[in-house]
Amino acid sequence: MSRRAVGSTRRNGSFPFSGAFNSKSKSSPLLPIGLVVVGAILLIGYVYKGSGVLGGAKVVSRVDGDFSCTLEVQRAIPFLKKAYSGSMHRVLHIGPDTCSVVSALLKDEEIEAWGVEPYEIEDADRTCRSLVRKGIVRVADIKFHLPYKAKSFSLVIVSDALDYLSPKYLNRTLPELARVSSDGLVIFSGFPGQQKAKVSELSKFGRPAKMRSSSWWIRYFVQTSLEENEAANKKFEQATSKESYQPSCQVFHLNSYH
Repeated sequence: MSRRAVGSTRRNGSFPFSGAFNSKSKSSPLLPIGLVVVGAILLIGYVYKGSGVLGGAKVVSRVDGDFSCTLEVQRAIPFLKKAYSGSMHRVLHIGPDTCSVVSALLKDEEIEAWGVEPYEIEDADRTCRSLVRKGIVRVADIKFHLPYKAKSFSLVIVSDALDYLSPKYLNRTLPELARVSSDGLVIFSGFPGQQKAKVSELSKFGRPAKMRSSSWWIRYFVQTSLEENEAANKKFEQATSKESYQPSCQVFHLNSYH
C-alpha cells in the first residue's frame, strides 16, 4: 500500500510567527520536545494502520516472498457459504496445501470435503497424513483425468494450481473440474505481478506461475464453453461488501457443464 510521506512543512524562519516562539523558547523549553513526541506518536500510528496492524487495511499473506491464494480460500469460506448455501454440502478443493483448506471446511458439520494435492506432499503434518491415509486427500496430477465420476461434488474450488498450467494443459484440466462438479466451480487465481514460486521450487511446480489478467481468463472461459455463474457471483459480492472484505486474489464463479 502506498503511504503518504510524512514530512515537516515548517522550516526555520518560514513560519510566520516564528519570532514569537523564539522569544519564549527559553521560558518554555518543553514545548518543542512535546511537539516532536506528539508527531512521532502520530507517525507510528499511521504506519501501523497502513500495514494493517490496526485494521482497516487489507493484509496480504506472504511467506518468504510467496503469495498464496490457498490462504485466501480459507478467508473466503464464510462468504462462499453465503453465495452457494445448499451447494456447499459436498466440496472438492484442488491445490497446493489442500489439507489446510479441507481441514477448515470439515469444521462445519454440514460440509463434506475432499482435496486433491497436485504435487508431492513433503513434510506433511500429522493432520494431513491422516487425511491422506483416509482417502479424503489424494495426490494426483491434475493435467490428466481426475479419479472421480461426473458430478461427484456439488462445488469444486481450485487455488494456486491453474496459474502453473500452460494453455495446453488448461484445455484438459478445466473441463475436468467442470465435469466432476454439479453446482459450480470457483477459481482463485493470482493477479498479474504477484509472485507465486521461488526459483528453488520450480522443480516442484515444473514452470513458473503465469499470472493472467481477468480479461484473459474471461476470454479463455468463453473458448472452453464455461459460463459465469452470475447468481453466485452476485451473492458473493454482496456478502463480501457487507464485511468490507476485498479478496487478494481473482475469484471466478463458473457454472458446471450440464
